[in-house]
Amino acid sequence: MTRKVLFVIHAAHPTAFDIARAAASGLLAKGIAVSVSDGDESGVGIAEVTASNDAAGCELVMVFGGDGTILRGIEIARDHDVPVFSVNLGHVGFLAEAEPEDIERVISVVVNNEWSVEERLTLAITATDADGRTWESWALNEIAIEKFNREHMVNLLVSIDERPVSQWACDGVLVATPTGSTAYAFSAGGPVVWPEVEAMLVVPVSAHALFSKPLVVSPASIVDVEITSGPVVVSADSQRNTDLATGGKLRVVRNTKPVKLARIHLTPFTERLVAKFELPVHGWRAK
Repeated sequence: MTRKVLFVIHAAHPTAFDIARAAASGLLAKGIAVSVSDGDESGVGIAEVTASNDAAGCELVMVFGGDGTILRGIEIARDHDVPVFSVNLGHVGFLAEAEPEDIERVISVVVNNEWSVEERLTLAITATDADGRTWESWALNEIAIEKFNREHMVNLLVSIDERPVSQWACDGVLVATPTGSTAYAFSAGGPVVWPEVEAMLVVPVSAHALFSKPLVVSPASIVDVEITSGPVVVSADSQRNTDLATGGKLRVVRNTKPVKLARIHLTPFTERLVAKFELPVHGWRAK
């Protein structure tokens, strides 16, 4: 059976195709077939590279881009339970595993099956409007429930395990995973949670309330949000969206299907955190 990988490329990045072309050449030379999503195979410019948006039969989905492109690659890979390996072309790239200068090592790792697989917790959401119509989706980073109109706050009643916790007049509420704790939830004032911690975060955004602290709840918890005054936009990883008016309800729980990330570095998350955020680990007294 022919080995195969699927590339997902940030086509607007100035060097993405150059790096992808180098990777494709190295893999093809070792007998590994390469496909490219979204009709971007012409940008790679190698005749043997084919077009596909389907990860079926692939051993890896390789992403060349930032976190947004990685989320797009995960969307393609997840239905077929395929691990995602990413080469960072973005600014932070918490989900990325390699940098462009590592491309020769990346080729060697893929050819020799030297990666490991890390599973990340995901969320499942069901949104129900006042007429009973439902919308379902999933997220790796977060479910964002945000005000639809810029000039008005919304009122959201949050319950945990079917017990009301607080009602906030706010710009929105985030329900995030540990993976998403360094994304939108971090910007909204939530804590950084190590990826191996199994938990869900509930983070109010600009709440006009005395009690508006982020909550860290059990991964088995049920998080319900009722829109007592809307409308809101509901977004899953900024990839899938729906609108919900006053009277709508949302339920967020742990998804039974995790995301698989291919890893080649055994770097502790602490080192990733310090490097990505350029944290000052040496004080002014350091010699």
